[in-house]
Amino acid sequence: SGKGAGEQGQVDEVEIGSSSPPQRNWKGIAIALLVILAVCSLITISVILLTPDDTSKTADARLSLDDLFRMEFAVHDPEVKWINDAEVVYRTRDWHVIKFNIVTNETQVLLQNSIFETFKATKYFVSPDLRFVLLAYDVKQVYHYSYTASYAIYDIHTREVRELNPPEVANSVLQHAAWGIVGQQLVYIFENNIYYQTDVKNSALRLTSSGKEGIIYNGIADWLYEEELLRTHVAHWWSPNGERLAFLTINDSLVPNMLLPQFTGNLYPKGKLYPYPKAGQVNPTVKLYVVNLYGPTHTLELMPPENFKSKEYYITMVKWVSNTKTVVNWLNRPQNISILTTCEITTGACSKKHEAVSHLWLSKQDEKPIFSKDGSKFFMTVPVKQGGRGEFHHIAMFTLQPKTELSSVRHLTSGNWEVTCILGYDEVHQKIYFLSTEDSPRGRQLYSVHTVGAFHRQCLSCNFKQDSCTYFSADFSPSNQHFILHCEDNLVYFILRYTDSYILETNTVLREVIRGKRIHQPEYRTLRIAEYGDDGTPGNQLVTDRFWIDWDSVLVSSDNVILARFDGRGSGFQGLNILQAIHQNLGTVEVSDQITAVKYLLKLPFIDQNRIGVYGKGYGGYVTSRILSSNEKLFKCGIVVAPVTDWKLYGEILCLIMETWTSKSTLDSLQTYRVLHQAEGMKVDNFLLIHGTADADVHFQHTAELIQHLMKTEANYTLQIYPDEGHFITSDKSKHHMYSSILNFFRECFKLDVSVLQKEPEDDD
Repeated sequence: SGKGAGEQGQVDEVEIGSSSPPQRNWKGIAIALLVILAVCSLITISVILLTPDDTSKTADARLSLDDLFRMEFAVHDPEVKWINDAEVVYRTRDWHVIKFNIVTNETQVLLQNSIFETFKATKYFVSPDLRFVLLAYDVKQVYHYSYTASYAIYDIHTREVRELNPPEVANSVLQHAAWGIVGQQLVYIFENNIYYQTDVKNSALRLTSSGKEGIIYNGIADWLYEEELLRTHVAHWWSPNGERLAFLTINDSLVPNMLLPQFTGNLYPKGKLYPYPKAGQVNPTVKLYVVNLYGPTHTLELMPPENFKSKEYYITMVKWVSNTKTVVNWLNRPQNISILTTCEITTGACSKKHEAVSHLWLSKQDEKPIFSKDGSKFFMTVPVKQGGRGEFHHIAMFTLQPKTELSSVRHLTSGNWEVTCILGYDEVHQKIYFLSTEDSPRGRQLYSVHTVGAFHRQCLSCNFKQDSCTYFSADFSPSNQHFILHCEDNLVYFILRYTDSYILETNTVLREVIRGKRIHQPEYRTLRIAEYGDDGTPGNQLVTDRFWIDWDSVLVSSDNVILARFDGRGSGFQGLNILQAIHQNLGTVEVSDQITAVKYLLKLPFIDQNRIGVYGKGYGGYVTSRILSSNEKLFKCGIVVAPVTDWKLYGEILCLIMETWTSKSTLDSLQTYRVLHQAEGMKVDNFLLIHGTADADVHFQHTAELIQHLMKTEANYTLQIYPDEGHFITSDKSKHHMYSSILNFFRECFKLDVSVLQKEPEDDD
């Protein structure tokens, strides 16, 4: 099972360049999962076994709720980062920070775990010259990705410590702080303005002065850009040589504000206002600047494409392709036209390199294209027609024509599978590295494809037999000669070198405690629903081979409950036909797929059709509510967490997948997709609503509106509120209480009536 957490071990030579095996049919129970904000929203259906448990057949202990909160059950991510072509920095399970040279096999402790205890630090960042460590403490979460913190700079050699503060400000709380590209460069955000230091000893230079809380954001994202567009709170990017910084300025001055109440800790409740554009409301405006950090400070605006200048648009991706050139992706407000440009930072002019148009909406708009060193060609995924199965995302090579906006296109991959991520381009060997679903829609394998000749494709991870991994992620070194390979289904981290591999982390502690528990392995089946395969959501997928342990694992282990997840129409990674099937059909086709899947399960002899429950969060809560209010009375009970109940109350970006942008009122078109007008149809035995009052993504307003309608219809429901908790319940006490409530609710729901028990035969088969 490999070495323990924090240990390294040499692995026998492995073959990492074997030819691709033939494509295999996948076995997957298909599920309809639609996720709000691309994370954490799911739909699951629970069904209970007819046969009582015979605990005498196994000596294994059952998984308990308390197990989930034990340290041994925590997954350790070593947070491996390349610092050059030969060295990485990572964190052991006991919080020592290690530098490892993959050529010499030498290790060095950069930071002892006692430093984290001394400063109560929970995040760390090592400077490019390996002399200093930036320690973040008093970290407080803001939204999904953003947080505020105080920072200390620790000298690895002298052990001296200095606080990181803006000029003439003591004990400051920063919105972001990070090292630059070379030496000891520092950039940080304070009160929505960008500050820059050439090294740790020099005073900071303020690069912007327009920042204003809740209105003007410089170098950091507002709620919309963080949650829906960039998927990060960082909205600035270093040039490769560290001499320039590109950053967004986001203006929310005309965007309506949403109030998040805070009920606890004060005599009178407080409220926090933040800009939140709901459907049809004013969006923020955005501009892209580049500032010169060497010599006289000079800031230049990069201009949008000509046909976007008089229209509303988003900036969804920024990347440097050389020291003097950036690539930027511009997306119109209806999200059906995007233009990829390269921008010369000496002039601010941007020239179009690729335009994408859709009759519905465009996905993968935050994808970063890979450019050759001379900028003459670039690689990105585009939808490609694959016969009757529709379009799938595959790698295209664009060769630019000199002095024109024209380019020739060659497709390097094809098939009824998806390229999920392009990782790197090895110009020496003319290879592109990427992750795909070719081996199995549930897994991710690492492949390479030649960019010349017959585009020969190889699977680099398919024959990597360590622990039978099937779901990988990878991170290549700067020269693309080595890569970190993370086996996400068995929680092992490797560094792959020329002829062998090196183990960084095996999560042995977690694997050992799980081995002693009664945790069933998943079973996968293929289920055809309404002419579509079994898939999930816009960009997301629930039925995968990734490791998963949560409250539902406790239900399966301890209560003889079968948990079924279905990726139905609207889910990702199986082509655009499935992904975009929900367009103008939101809350209909995915609900139909769920119900069809349950009816299929009811044909199995071990399923009790009288004890079926359904659960969903966020978008999943919306679909769950639609299921419970449908004419199909299949469910005895249901749970919805932070449900969307009325689309006019939610942000516009996700709403647009339902309706094309037209001149008619967007709000009127969204009435079709409300849950509220169907509330009277929720006639299940019991219905549990769970919501945090400080949810910035799906506001408590959604649940309040639903409750009002449930009361009018005298529906049987239970409400569980978590004061001042957000969309992701984070505190251990609140999370433990919520999990306990969910488990107890389903246990009570699935409890057999006495009359039913009396009718059961004495000897169960």
